[in-house]
Amino acid sequence: MDRIGRIANWFHARPRLSALLCGALSATGFPPLNLWPIALLAMGFFAWIAFEAPDRRSAFLRGWLFGLAHFTLANNWIATAFTYQAEMPVWLGWFAVPLVSLYLALYPALAALLLRVLASRMGPGAAACLFGGVWAVTEWLRSWVLSGYAWDPFGLIFLGMFDRPGLAAILPWTGTYALSGLAALIAFLIVVLLRERRWIPLALAVALLTAGMYWPAPPPEEGSLRFTLVQPDIRQEDLDNPAKFEEQFARLARLSVPREPGGPRLVLWPESGVPDYLRDGYPQRYYDQMTAAGNPGYARWRIGRVIGEGSALLTGAVDLEIETVDGRERATGAYNAITPIMADGTLGERYAKAHLVPFGEYLPLRSWLSPLGLTRLVAGTLDFIPGPGPRTLDLGPWGRAGAQICYEIVFSGQVTDRTERPDYIFNPSNDGWFGAWGPPQHLAQARMRAIEEGLPVLRSTTTGISAVIDARGVVRDHIGMRVPGRIDGLVPPPAPETWFARWGNWLAMGWALLLIAGSLVATRLRRG
Repeated sequence: MDRIGRIANWFHARPRLSALLCGALSATGFPPLNLWPIALLAMGFFAWIAFEAPDRRSAFLRGWLFGLAHFTLANNWIATAFTYQAEMPVWLGWFAVPLVSLYLALYPALAALLLRVLASRMGPGAAACLFGGVWAVTEWLRSWVLSGYAWDPFGLIFLGMFDRPGLAAILPWTGTYALSGLAALIAFLIVVLLRERRWIPLALAVALLTAGMYWPAPPPEEGSLRFTLVQPDIRQEDLDNPAKFEEQFARLARLSVPREPGGPRLVLWPESGVPDYLRDGYPQRYYDQMTAAGNPGYARWRIGRVIGEGSALLTGAVDLEIETVDGRERATGAYNAITPIMADGTLGERYAKAHLVPFGEYLPLRSWLSPLGLTRLVAGTLDFIPGPGPRTLDLGPWGRAGAQICYEIVFSGQVTDRTERPDYIFNPSNDGWFGAWGPPQHLAQARMRAIEEGLPVLRSTTTGISAVIDARGVVRDHIGMRVPGRIDGLVPPPAPETWFARWGNWLAMGWALLLIAGSLVATRLRRG
């Protein structure tokens, strides 16, 4: 028996262990490893053992085991977050990741179950199309059910290196979830070709995939709006230390001063970039907890002096929700916001983050979980309040800015106001508690949004990776992890409105349903 036959028999004889192994290996296709050929093979072998499951229960279990290993490895960065809070033991993080994965694994389990139910009489080719369609649908479900967790869609493995989009270049015509379905389909077909020893089609498929992943991007286009993007390298352990607030502001200021005169300039600071409360009207005790001598007017004035005439700043900031409780004004919630500040110290309309991080920015089921000792992983006792959703900030000479704060950039189809398309997307972030795997994965998903929407994305982060991404997903410039720096340049221009920008996830689900329907019709015709 040849080697391929022995491998196939090994997987067939140990389906549960094989599902766990395939799940872990499929996660190696994501950054920072980027082992996309291994990820494709692992997904393909998983699809095959799900397809061969003797009954529905076995298929569901194999899918669940695959998902458990897949999400545990891909999301290992979550465990690092527990090292930056004092209310819960650090070791709990290494239990939290597989516990979260117990739930996330239900979506691959559902895909495996649907494959087993619907493909029981299909040939491998039709089953591959079906698997691609159901994988796309279940991944889309994962993005919104129970508030949604869209991190690391499988199609992310098709994103090329910084200087090229890879096969993700087709995102304007598919959307992320349809690309994931296509990746799952291709993975299944590759394993089918391996098992059937069809070497010429297999070689052609490998050649086309490789060419698509490494095909160079066309020359960049230049915009006209000047920008300065700042990464101050404020470490997570220092971020909420009042004794270091002034030093942090001084670091941001040094990196933001104009270097040459000119027209309008956009300055970009990260999430958590300003330790001051910038808006008027709060009880004085809240201002006294911060810097700038307890005076929001002075805080705004000194920022205006730093950025200089002709400049406007977009920065992450925190706004408070003030209510009167028992005759005393107090903060009952907060907004994680992007605040525009002009050179004269005036504030523009804010954008409030809409897609908040469970356990990071609010504690779900607080009345139940708080007595058990569970808290948020980010400092502070106030829960953040979600904003109304994507919006475009009209900044006049500084363009129309789309706004997405940190984690919400990963939600495909939910990042722009479709009634008023922006010129670019600003994505301030604090990735300092994301460990080693989180920041490169976060950047990669921001690149996916740029390609889908045909819009440049400007990322300013506290500790990295900050980047300027053009409308094709190419990283024009970046600042690596844990180094201070700034990027000066011209904001890349937007591309023409894409199919996805017009239709959103209706487009992706249309492709998914076409794959499912096509597989069912092809099977009926073959049997007829």
